[in-house]
Amino acid sequence: MDPARKRKIRLVVALSAAVLLAAGLVYTSFSASADDLQPSQVLSQRPSGSFQLTGVVVPGSIRHRGSELDFRLADRDDASRSVPVRYTGEVPDPFRAGREVIVRGTLDGGTVVGERDSLITKCPSKYTDQAPQPAAAGGQARGKATAY
Repeated sequence: MDPARKRKIRLVVALSAAVLLAAGLVYTSFSASADDLQPSQVLSQRPSGSFQLTGVVVPGSIRHRGSELDFRLADRDDASRSVPVRYTGEVPDPFRAGREVIVRGTLDGGTVVGERDSLITKCPSKYTDQAPQPAAAGGQARGKATAY
């Protein structure tokens, strides 16, 4: 066989393998990503299998029953729709009413049963759209460092 033709065949085979590997990587990347569902979506879609739920902990809904933690999650934008969550595992320190959390779980009846140790508390933003506070009586504006 001609050496030039042999090189062309090797090049075509190598490029074909590279394209197939790249396509497999792209497919795996997109199929592995999952969107977070909000409580209203869980209530309307009734997903089967495992999913990730994100929402705000409803004030007054947190109950500890032995090793279980029961609470309700509401949509970030609409607190009128909420779903009950039963969770077992480590509870993050910043977990409290009004905080946004993410939990992975399955739907059992109307309750989301969280997977063990899957609860994540989102930290509140330091930056809000509130108006700046007036300067304190000592002449020092809030948030400014004092040099000593």
